[in-house]
Amino acid sequence: MTKKLVLIDGNSIIYRAFFALPLLNNDKGVYTNAVYGFTTMLLRILEEKKPTHMLVAFDAGKTTFRHSTYKEYKGGRQKTPPELSEQFPLVKELLKAFNIRHYELEQYEADDIIGTLAKQGKENNFEVEVISGDKDMLQLVSDKVTVNVTKKGISEVEAYTPDYLLEKMEITPEQIIELKALMGDNSDNIPGVPGVGEKTATKLFKQYETIDNLYEHLDEVSGKKLKENLTNHKEDAFMSRELATINCDSPIEVSINDLSYEGYPNQEVATIFKDLGFQSLLSRVTTDEMAEETKEELEDLDYTIVEQVHSDMFTGEEALVIEMLSDSYHTAPIEGIGIVNDNQAYFIPTEVALDSIEFKKWAEDPVKKKIVFDAKQSVVALLKKGIHLKGVTFDVLLASYLLNPSENNHDIPSIAHRLGFRTVQYDEEVYGKGAKMKVPKQEALADHIVRKTDVLRKLENKMDDELQEYELYSLLKELEMPLALILAEMEHTGVLVDVPRLEEMGTELKKRLEEVEQEIYVLAGEQFNINSPKQLGPILFEKLGLPVIKKTKTGYSTAADVLEQLEPQHDIISKILLYRQLGKLQSTYIEGLLKVVDKETSKIHTRYNQALTQTGRLSSIDPNLQNIPIRIEEGRKIRQAFVPSENDWIMFAADYSQIELRVLAHIANDEKLIAAFKNGEDIHTQTAMEVFHVGKDEVTSNMRRQAKAVNFGIVYGISDFGLSQSLGITRKEAKKFIERYLESYPGVKAYMDDIVQEAKHKGYVTTLMNRRRYLPEITSRNFNLRSFAERTAMNTPIQGTAADIIKKAMIDLRKKLLEENMQARLLLQVHDELILEAPKEELEKLKEIVPAMMENTVELNVPLKADYAFGNSWYDAK
Repeated sequence: MTKKLVLIDGNSIIYRAFFALPLLNNDKGVYTNAVYGFTTMLLRILEEKKPTHMLVAFDAGKTTFRHSTYKEYKGGRQKTPPELSEQFPLVKELLKAFNIRHYELEQYEADDIIGTLAKQGKENNFEVEVISGDKDMLQLVSDKVTVNVTKKGISEVEAYTPDYLLEKMEITPEQIIELKALMGDNSDNIPGVPGVGEKTATKLFKQYETIDNLYEHLDEVSGKKLKENLTNHKEDAFMSRELATINCDSPIEVSINDLSYEGYPNQEVATIFKDLGFQSLLSRVTTDEMAEETKEELEDLDYTIVEQVHSDMFTGEEALVIEMLSDSYHTAPIEGIGIVNDNQAYFIPTEVALDSIEFKKWAEDPVKKKIVFDAKQSVVALLKKGIHLKGVTFDVLLASYLLNPSENNHDIPSIAHRLGFRTVQYDEEVYGKGAKMKVPKQEALADHIVRKTDVLRKLENKMDDELQEYELYSLLKELEMPLALILAEMEHTGVLVDVPRLEEMGTELKKRLEEVEQEIYVLAGEQFNINSPKQLGPILFEKLGLPVIKKTKTGYSTAADVLEQLEPQHDIISKILLYRQLGKLQSTYIEGLLKVVDKETSKIHTRYNQALTQTGRLSSIDPNLQNIPIRIEEGRKIRQAFVPSENDWIMFAADYSQIELRVLAHIANDEKLIAAFKNGEDIHTQTAMEVFHVGKDEVTSNMRRQAKAVNFGIVYGISDFGLSQSLGITRKEAKKFIERYLESYPGVKAYMDDIVQEAKHKGYVTTLMNRRRYLPEITSRNFNLRSFAERTAMNTPIQGTAADIIKKAMIDLRKKLLEENMQARLLLQVHDELILEAPKEELEKLKEIVPAMMENTVELNVPLKADYAFGNSWYDAK
C-alpha cells in the first residue's frame, strides 16, 4: 500500500479562510468563519488525498531564529484581528476530534516543520502532499513532494510538481529561494533587491541559475539601473535568500511514525460540528448508525398516528407542520402533517388529512389559532389541495429571520438547536442529503415530524420574549405575517403567460442574434467563435489592434468591464456587448421562462424569498422575475408575454418614484432635500445645481447624469472608486464630487457620520419600522471588512425602510381591495413596483386607490409619489 503523508500549513490556511469568508457567529456568539473554511478544506483533503499519515503545523510565536539574522523579519505585519485569534483554539479542538496531530516548535515556523517532515517522507519513500496558501513552499517540490497552493480564497488548489512548476513559472524548485532573494517578500518583510520583480528575476535565473553565479557574472548584466541595484543591495540579496530558505533539518520532536492516520471518529466530529453550528457539514460525517443512536438518545415523545380526523382532536391552539422535503413547494408532495396541542401530539398521513372534512374545517377556521413554520409555504401547499389555511398566529420562520437576519439556516431543527432545544434531529440525519435523500418508513417519519411540531410551541414562547425585548414584535405581527399570507395568494394565483408570444420572441431573438453575429464578422473581417475568449481576444487585440487593458492566465481578458472601457474605440465592441445581452435574454429568460410555465394553466408561479435578504427586500426565484433586464428594448419586450388571466381584464402597474432618495431625505432630515421633494423639483437637476454651482437652465444632460449617479450612489454606499467606474472619471474627480455633494447636503453628511457611530456603539442599525441588521464587522481591524460594514450601516436604514414601506403598501392595498369588494388582485412585486390584474370596469377606481394606498402608507417629512400605467400586458403597463 502506498504511504501518503499530508502536511497542512495551519496558519496559512486559517488566515486565508478568515479573509475569504464573511464573519460567521455560532449561537454562542463565537466567530467561526475561519474554522468553517478550514473544515471544508480538511474534509475535501481527507476525501481526495486519503492520507495514511498526517500533521497540521502551526507557527509557535512571533520570534524565530530568522530574527537573529534580520530583526525586521515579518516586521510590517498587521496585528492579527481578535475575531481571527479566537478561532485558532477552535481549530485545534477540531483537529483533536478528527484525531489529526498538530505541532508547533518555539523559534521555528510552520514552514520549517513541514519542510523537515517532507524531507523525512521523501527519504522514506512516502508520497508527500503539502497544503498551503504560501508559494514559499514551492521550494519543497520534488518527484515525491507535491505542493498544493490555495487560490480563490480556499475553494481551489493548484498542485505543483517539478514539471508543472517549470511550465508555470519557468524555474526549478531550488530557484524559488533564489527568486525570493532578488524579489523579496512584502508580506514577510524580506527586502530583496529594489526594482527586481518576478519577470526580471526569472529572466536572470534562466541565464545564471543562482544568485552566486549571477554575482560572479554581474558585469554581463544589461541595464544600468538594474546592475546598480544588484551591486548596492548584494548583502540584502544573500540575506533574503537565507531568510526565505525553509529549514528542512529543524529539531522537531515528532517523526513520521508519530503521524499515522486511520480516519476520524464520526461521533466526536459530529458533536463538535453541532457545537460549532456547522449543520450543513453534518451529513458528511453522519452514518446511518449514528442517526439511529441520536434518535435513541432523544426522550420519548408520545403521539398518535391518526387514521381518521375527529373534531375533538383540536383545542383551538395548535402547532402545525406541513412537511415537504423540497423548497419547490409548488410542486413538491406533502410527506405528512404534524399537529401538537396541550393535550396530545398527532401525526396525520397526508391522504388522511386531505380526505377529511374535519381537517379542512379546522384548517380554514380563522378562530382556531395555529403556530406554524413558514406560513407562506403552508398556505400554498394546502391551497393546491383546495384548503385555505387561516388563523395563523405565529410564524417561527419569520420570527427567526427577524431576530437573526444574517443567519443562513432557518429550518426548524437549526432554530431549535440554536435556542437550546435538543429534542429534534436535523433533517439530514433523518432524510439524508443530495442523491441519498429519501423518505423513511412511516414510524421514523412520524416521529420526526411530530418532534418538529412539538418544538414549535417551545420556540414560540422563547422567541415571543426576544421579539418583545428587541422591539420586533409589531414588525412580525403587523408587517411580515400579514404579508406572508398575501404573498401566498399571489404565488398560488400566478401570472398568465402568452406562451406562443414568448416562443415567437425566442424566434425573433434568434434571428436578431444571427444578424448581430454577421455584423460582427464583417467588422472583424472573418468568422470566429464570438463566445470564445481565446478566439475573440486575438481578433480585438492583435488583428484590430485595440489596447490591451487586462490579461488573464489564459490570454487576453474580454470581460464585460474591459469591453465597456473599449467601446468608444471600435464599433465592434458595442455589437459584441449587444450579442452577449441578446444571448443571455434567449437562454436565461426566454428558454428559462418557458421551462417553468405550468403546462396545464400556462401560468408562472414564482416563489418569493421573504426570509433571505438582510435589508428586508423580497427576492423571487423559479423564476426570478425581478431580474428581467429592461435596459434594452428586447429585454423589456419579454414583459409582453405576461398578460391578464381573464378576458376583458387589464394589467395595472404602479411604482414608487425615487423612494430611497425620499427615505434618505426623511432619515437625514436634510432641509434642501426635503424642500426639493416638497416643491416637486427634479432631484437630479437640483443636485446638479448644488454640486456644480449653476442655475437650473445651465444644467446639462451630462451634469444631471453625474448628479443622478451620485444621488443613487449615496443610497447604496458608493465609494469614490465605485463612482469613478460608473461615470468614467478619475478617482480623484469622483472623491471631489462626493465631497461637494456632502457639502451641499449637510444633513446627509451628518446622518452618515452619526449612523456609523451608532452602529459601532450598538452593533446594529435599524429601519424606521425597527428592522435590525447586525454589523459585527463595524469594529474590525481589517480595513476592507470595516469599510464594507460602514457603507452597510449607511445604506441599510434607507434600503430597509423602502422595503418595509412597499410591504406595508401591499397590506394596505389588499385590505382596501377587499373592503371595496373589487375583483382586482395583486400578481407580482418587483423592486418598487406592484403589478395587478383587474377587470376593465375597475380601472377608474384602481387609478384612485392604488396610488393613494402607496403614497399614504407611512408618513414621512417628504411626500411619497407613486406613478401608474395600464395595458393589455405587463409591457404595456409602463
